[in-house]
Amino acid sequence: MLATTPYRFILVEDAGDGVALVTLNRPEKRNALSLDVMRELTGAFEAIGADRTVKAVILRGVGPAFSAGHDLREMLERTVEDYRRTFDACVRLMETIQTIPQPVIAEVAGIATAAGCQLVATCDLAVASTGASFATPGVKIGLFCTTPMVALTRSIGRKRAMEMLLTGLPIDAATAADWGLVNAVVEPDRLEAATRELAARIASSAGFVIGLGKAAFYAQIDLDQPKAYAYAKEVMSMNALAADAQEGMDAFISKRPAAWRT
Repeated sequence: MLATTPYRFILVEDAGDGVALVTLNRPEKRNALSLDVMRELTGAFEAIGADRTVKAVILRGVGPAFSAGHDLREMLERTVEDYRRTFDACVRLMETIQTIPQPVIAEVAGIATAAGCQLVATCDLAVASTGASFATPGVKIGLFCTTPMVALTRSIGRKRAMEMLLTGLPIDAATAADWGLVNAVVEPDRLEAATRELAARIASSAGFVIGLGKAAFYAQIDLDQPKAYAYAKEVMSMNALAADAQEGMDAFISKRPAAWRT
């Protein structure tokens, strides 16, 4: 059972069947990523990462915005140390999402801009409502979306990322799906169910194997092909020795449901 902790700006819930819900709960600020919000999110994901009863995570936002990015009220008249502290917290959050063993699915009902768009690009998977939109508009206010650029470029590629970054113009959900920023687009009344279905499909597999695969994916993604294959074959060799792999293969051959240990 997922151990939940009271937070000020987010909600963490056990959705059952190995799925955790993390909800940005600051609708009056369009779920802006203040320093405190980012620290709460990081702490929540770290706790989830250590909980082996959780096999998948859904990240969503209350209100009309998934997240409008950094809280600009915290960005005025500060020192360079203050800015570094903010962006250090942002980087730590994004790295934590990709480091924990459980896949994180963004459930995007509204706008996701700047660091909010970065959050979507960072998540392992994303499902969006037809009414969702995505933008990196920092160029319009004199603060180029440099940290969002890192996740965005790795998600949709150079030319499309540059278009979003240099113009600051939003793209709609259909374009986001076409460009690879989100996996699927559904009608608003289907968003929650579609995201839960995706999470449930993931959670039906062995937790050990899910975590191993996610870690291997990010480890090999920036390697050249020979190094990626050398790494991948070692991981797969060790994976084959695992109890869940032996169980899964035997279950397939025996034409019976697998009984996962993790």
